[in-house]
Amino acid sequence: MPSSLELLPEAEKFLQDSKKVLIGGDWVESSTGKTFPSYDPGNGEVLTEVPECGADDVDRAVKVAREVVDTRRWWGRQPSERRDILLAIASSVEANKMELAQLETLDQGKPLFMAMAEMDLVVNTFRYFAGWVDKFYGETNPTDSNMFVYSLREPVGVTAGIIPWNYPLIMLAYKVAPALAFGNAMILKPAEQTPLTALRFGELALEAGLPPGVLQILTGAAETGKALVAHPGIDKISFTGSTEVGKLIMKGAADSLKRVTLELGGKSPNIVFSDADIKPAANFSMYGVFLNSGQTCTAGTRLLVERSIHDEFVEAVSKAAEKMTLGHGLSSETRMGPVVSQEQLDRVLGYIETGTKEGASVVSGGARADGDLASGYFVQPTIFAGVTSDMRIAQEEIFGPVLAVIPVDDIDEAIRIGNDTEYGLAAAVWTKDLKKAHKVAAGLKAGTVWVNTYGLFDPAVSFGGYKASGFGRELGKHAIEAYTQTKSVWVNLA
Repeated sequence: MPSSLELLPEAEKFLQDSKKVLIGGDWVESSTGKTFPSYDPGNGEVLTEVPECGADDVDRAVKVAREVVDTRRWWGRQPSERRDILLAIASSVEANKMELAQLETLDQGKPLFMAMAEMDLVVNTFRYFAGWVDKFYGETNPTDSNMFVYSLREPVGVTAGIIPWNYPLIMLAYKVAPALAFGNAMILKPAEQTPLTALRFGELALEAGLPPGVLQILTGAAETGKALVAHPGIDKISFTGSTEVGKLIMKGAADSLKRVTLELGGKSPNIVFSDADIKPAANFSMYGVFLNSGQTCTAGTRLLVERSIHDEFVEAVSKAAEKMTLGHGLSSETRMGPVVSQEQLDRVLGYIETGTKEGASVVSGGARADGDLASGYFVQPTIFAGVTSDMRIAQEEIFGPVLAVIPVDDIDEAIRIGNDTEYGLAAAVWTKDLKKAHKVAAGLKAGTVWVNTYGLFDPAVSFGGYKASGFGRELGKHAIEAYTQTKSVWVNLA
């Protein structure tokens, strides 16, 4: 394993131990008896084998979760007790931060420094939602003087979280923390490419005092997800992933009228005007697209630059990108790791070829990394100039380190091209003129708009998309709506 960092004994032991799935507080074999490999994308080697769950496992997990909900085994506990358990989970993640970060780096490919920072966000997310446990209320409703009417805010019930492979433990936290904070039971399916930190998290959650059955963790691929979506005993699906799969989940959930929250793809415009501060704008633009090897739903993959500074800015971003040292995530020198799989590598290289055929010109990168990195799934950070908004590389989500630069002449054109996509997840504006910034932010159809920065997240700030980027909001107080429902009670006083 190429690295400059020795694995912790705990991480080594976890990799060597046989993997099981979490149902009812017990680690059990899958009903199928099948397993699938989890790979290190930095070198293509198999890390371990993971159980492949089937419909029977889903049914077993749902029955356990249903009993937890129906008997109020979790929701019925004192709010202070549930709060303290979530805080204990956060502290356990914090205490095992390095181990979890190493496992995330091995399984997903991202640089260790980045995985370490992500563990901090996981901890903060659980602590944030622990603070909500005793702070969401029902209401009293004014009506007929002979009636006392009030509402109760209650858990949705049995929820399922289906998460992607780009930020495995963060995505887990975004779903598990609010679901549990608001009294639900959850069945979590991590992505088949990156199941390891979810399984390790399950161990830590039980050790922290989470009652059996409140959280189930099932590993598997598409068939496992389909079984979750189709199961009539699940009340809500929360999915983060591609728009294509999101549409399938909506269709599958319709038969049982499940609630659905979807956080889907993006093709985010990063707009730079001529009055912007060039150096920070170039650095943030570079990180905004190449961070996590471009495998970020909010990545600023469309760089819209005012024409008068176009060439200067492209050169500045290219120079910044040259500093993105590629390598195995455990190397201290690495600033950009591989993409997650051979499938993703082929997809990204295919889009680079498409961009060239469409007439765009490669300014930087444009190929698979070779030499010592040839065994891993590495793509050079790639910048295309001469891009028009109708090109596929400007319209379709590549989910890799590929930037499309498009010149614009004024505010109106920037807004028009910024909105010229089916997606609407995020956007950014760079200008010293705050009046201009507010106008552009108001005109863009996106769930998040950053001004003179890029890619900031906080558990207290809601997150979600417009258009084909999905609906519903995660994080912040809006998560209350995602994981609770209200009941109106009428009391006759006459």
